[in-house]
This record gives sequence, structure tokens and C-alpha cells, in this order.
Amino acid sequence: MRLEVSAVAGFQGTFRPPSDKSLTHRAYMLGAIASGESVVRKPLTGEDCEATLACVASMGLRYEREADLVRLRPAAEWTHPSGPLDCGNSGTTMRLLAGLVASRPLDVTMVGDASLSRRPMGRIATPLRLMGARVEGDTPPLRIVGGSLKGIEYQSPVASGQIKSCCLLAGLRADGPTTVFEPSLSRDHTERMLRAMGVSLTSFEGGVTVQPTDNLQAFDFTVPGDISSSAFLAVAAAILPEGQLTITDLSVNPSRTGLLDVLTQTEVPYEITGARDELGEPVADVEIRAPKLLRAFKIAGDLVPRLVDEIPVLAVLATQCEGTTTIRDARELRVKESDRIAKMVDGLSRMGANIRAEEDGMTIIGPTPLTGTTIDAAGDHRIAMAFAVAGLVAKGTTQIDGAESIATSFPDFERELWRLALV
Repeated sequence: MRLEVSAVAGFQGTFRPPSDKSLTHRAYMLGAIASGESVVRKPLTGEDCEATLACVASMGLRYEREADLVRLRPAAEWTHPSGPLDCGNSGTTMRLLAGLVASRPLDVTMVGDASLSRRPMGRIATPLRLMGARVEGDTPPLRIVGGSLKGIEYQSPVASGQIKSCCLLAGLRADGPTTVFEPSLSRDHTERMLRAMGVSLTSFEGGVTVQPTDNLQAFDFTVPGDISSSAFLAVAAAILPEGQLTITDLSVNPSRTGLLDVLTQTEVPYEITGARDELGEPVADVEIRAPKLLRAFKIAGDLVPRLVDEIPVLAVLATQCEGTTTIRDARELRVKESDRIAKMVDGLSRMGANIRAEEDGMTIIGPTPLTGTTIDAAGDHRIAMAFAVAGLVAKGTTQIDGAESIATSFPDFERELWRLALV
């Protein structure tokens, strides 16, 4: 599918972002192991989360859809699926579900599409093997023969919420506590949700320990909006004249709000109101206004895991900022759905940006005017949406091939983009 975008005069309005993808994944998985019926309200209906729901259903979870909610009724014991678990394009599905499968007497093969089949799974296979599971393959397909596991202390080589969550979920059925150390804090959705379900976890500087339990309280959870998806429209509001955007029901988990830190650096004014809590997750409304001048920013170190998915569109933001923007310590971008460093540098260069690739990031000097071009999104939803935002300020037309990938996380992206754009 080709998406065509041309320059617009402004960007204003209010929107409720698509529900958080990370939280929807976790709600489906944790509902499948809870003690009793759980309810997930406003789940994301994108392809990745549907893959998670289908996978847990194939192992015994029963569920019912009712308008804007899903009721989850877990099986007493998980059963062998009739075939491979198809994770589609979802690394989260494969990596987190691997922890749950490994802790059960199951022999399961996990597969994915062509993109997922190139992504590294050794980073979860290693700790699961140390815990006693049999794991075959370091890229998909992944065969896991689970059973009795032992609690371990594991030093993750990178700050990754997926690695950490895989270990914690496996540790729920281990013979003792499981501790995960990581070089910096990654997103902590799993820990917050497990605590809300009654699980004993101890967080400390540099890590977290989970105590095994088979008694997880059922829940009624309204999934808040996804800050990673919101970033695309937030950047549009920041770079367009008279931009103003109110984002409602937004997840403002501190482990995910690196976007707001960058907006502070760029001197984009924003206001947080209506703070509240949902199953341990902080939720609020955020209003963003375009400044008269955008300042360059720096991303590195502990900030990276708090906004790693937003970096493609933040590269677009940087092209409109005064000064030199540097993005470092983001080597993880090279093994996402595409090599996001290479894709952003190639596309923005052809649009006229002053940008160069670094081994672990990018350097961008701005501001520079952009000109429309043709982009191959390479099956990567965040690349497609980032260049759609770039097209809003570019001369001429920006054509994005492979835009069907956007349905992975933001099915209504195009509709919301044009609803808020001032043509």
C-alpha cells in the first residue's frame, strides 16, 4: 500500500491515541495465567497484539469480545497447541511468551514472518537455558521444551524490557527467586502489572527480583494510550505552525516518557493534567504546543531505552531544530523490524536533511527544508509513520510504500493524521 503525504498549514486538535501495545500484550499474557476471569478494556486491535491473543488461545485460554473489551478465561493448565505459535511480526509476543512457555511442560515451536525471523532471540534463549529450559535456535523458528525451572541471577547485556520480562515471567514458576540485572532501567510495565496482581517483586537500583507464585489475581484493566504511537502526532504538532495537540488517556510511565524529556530539551511547551492510575500504570492527559524556535537535543545513555521506539520520528524532529542533534547508544535500532538507523539516514538525506549515520545512532544538523521523495518502509510501521510526519513539512509529495505495516500498531494513523492536519 502506498501512502501519499503533502505539506499542510498546521496541526491542531484532541485525540485519544491507540491503546498501548506493550500493555495490551502483557494484559493478554497475564490474563492467561490469572486466577479467574480478567477483563481488558480498550485493547489495541493491531496485528501484533492479535498475534499474542491467538497464541495464548491456542494453549487453552478462552476469550470473548464484547464491543470495546475482551474477557479472558484462563485454563487450569496450558495445553499443547495444534501447531507452531505464529507470532507474526511481533518480537514482544515471541520474547515474553517464551518465558511463560518455558516454565510449563510444553514442547512448542514459535515462528514469525520474514522480518521477525531475522531478529535475534539468543538474548532470551540464554537466560531460559540457564534456568533449565531447552531452547533450540537463536533466531526464529524457536523451539522451546519447558518444564521445571530454577531461579537464577541474570545480568542482561542490554537494557531491554523484553529480556527482563521473559525472565520474570519464567521466574513465576521457578523453584526460587529470579533476579535480573540490567545496565540501565528498561520499561517496567511487567513489574507494575505483576505487583497489582499480588506478585512479590523487589526493585532496586540496577535490577529486580521476583518471587515464584501460582496465585495471580484477576484484573479489570483499561489500557491507556500508547506514548510511542502518540509521538508521531506530537512531533507533527511541534514542527508545524500554530501546532497544538491534546493527547488524552496517555500512559505516562516514567520508564517510557523519554519523549517528554526530549520535548523539554527542544523547548516545546507541554502540560500534564488529570493524573491517575490504572493497574499500577500512571495515566494522564498531555497538551503540547509548537514553540517559536525548536532547539537541538541529545539522546544517549539511560534515555535511550525510555524512547527507543520513538527515535525514527525524533530524527524527523531534529531536521527542524536549530543546532546539532546527536543520538548515541542506540545500536538496538539496527535489529528492529528494519535497520532503523540506515532507513532514516537514507530517506531523510534524500529529502534534503543534513544527517549522517553513526554506528550506534545519528547526527543531524538543522534546521533544513525537506523535499518529498519516495520511501520504502521495508515493512516497518515506525519508519512509515515517521516519513509521513516528515511529509507534512516537505515541499511536494512524499510517497511511502509498504504503509500497510502501520496497522501493526496504529490502525487509524492515516485517518487521525488528516483529521488533525490543517490543509
